[in-house]
Amino acid sequence: MDRPADELSVAALHAPAAASTLDAMLQHFMLLAPVFDALPDVVFFVKDAQARYAMVNRTLARRCGQKDKQALIGRTAEDVFPRRFGRIYTAQDKAIIAEGDQLIDQLELHLYAGREPGWCMTCKQPLHDPSGNVIGVVGISRDLQAAEATHPAYSRLAAVVQHIQENYVQPLNMRQLASMANMSIAQLERYFHKVFHLTPRQVLLKTRLDAATALLVTNDKVTDVAALCGYTDHSAFTRQFKATVGVTPTEYRSILHAAATSEKV
Repeated sequence: MDRPADELSVAALHAPAAASTLDAMLQHFMLLAPVFDALPDVVFFVKDAQARYAMVNRTLARRCGQKDKQALIGRTAEDVFPRRFGRIYTAQDKAIIAEGDQLIDQLELHLYAGREPGWCMTCKQPLHDPSGNVIGVVGISRDLQAAEATHPAYSRLAAVVQHIQENYVQPLNMRQLASMANMSIAQLERYFHKVFHLTPRQVLLKTRLDAATALLVTNDKVTDVAALCGYTDHSAFTRQFKATVGVTPTEYRSILHAAATSEKV
């Protein structure tokens, strides 16, 4: 039975245990290169201990404006992404290499040069040699998928999503949301992930940050944007925005203004 694309890409995060060096691991990953290249909604990459690309799929190369995958090899995210974003992605890679921690289902807003911002779920896994030393990173960023509208619970959950989107300034009340869907909190969270591929909290976060990125196009103060998006604490808004988008709200606004200026020239 064929495996779904997202299962294949997640399985790829687990490097062959027998491989002792990054080059040996890459030989195994290369066997699946045609599969990775056939996933238009999944970015796949392997990086070395210096956070440089050692392998990428066609999707990542194209989104970085390259026709040839080899154009990214030996470069860091800082070299190929818009400067402020790339710096954050490289720092994230280096932290994983230094600490050996995983990154699982991180909701992120990615900005590629010449493309509209896009939401994705990112997973990164450190690669270890037999002695336990981290010798690289393997990861995927999967585009946020459309809702499973045919799921039996969709109509009840859609009403909950609409409530979150219309009241995103308010704190999340899981008990109230579960009651709206006539489910337990555990059922609500489980079905949310099945249908929308997000948790209720991630839906709230995405809704708030969608609103924030739209407001940052205006001249509203960042503190006002934070309040309009449901954050009573400006510093909490800045931390959450940077953790998800990769840059602070002020830096994001600067990127938008710079892009708008370059288009006029």
